[in-house]
Amino acid sequence: MPIFQKITSRTTPHTNAEIQKGFLNQQNNDDVRKTHLFEDRYENIYLNEQHIPQLKPLVDEAVSLAEKILNRKNLRAGYWFNYMPPGATTTLHTHDDDDELLSAVYYVYVPEDSGNLIIYDDSKSSGNEKIEITSRTGDFIFFKPDVRHEVSKNNSTEHRLSIGINFGQNKD
Repeated sequence: MPIFQKITSRTTPHTNAEIQKGFLNQQNNDDVRKTHLFEDRYENIYLNEQHIPQLKPLVDEAVSLAEKILNRKNLRAGYWFNYMPPGATTTLHTHDDDDELLSAVYYVYVPEDSGNLIIYDDSKSSGNEKIEITSRTGDFIFFKPDVRHEVSKNNSTEHRLSIGINFGQNKD
């Protein structure tokens, strides 16, 4: 697998708008778990298909794409929202904490100049190459869980909304 793969989703702009609306309506509910508090914002906000039914076809598509990329069946997806306000960044990290086989980000809403995904190719052949990927509404970016990555500063006047996804093998 290359260091990353960008795939445009079949999800329509209308569905993205519905997901964004559902997120905005549900994000502060008492039953919504939030983790990774940095600079006065939670980077991970956990909403699911019970909160936002329009997520189901998107998550199903993500799993199908991951299965094709990995040439494996019976994958599961864990996911969370990242709501990035103006001026915010996401710090350098990886997703290889557990049994993840593949990671991805899906862009629900990306205002112009609201930050790009930056990944680092630490392979010996690349010499720690820094790769900046332009974020675009409706795109998936797939990458290996051990790839170091971060998000550059949101220089827009609007919040950016994305979904982080980790894929692992179903245990059943």
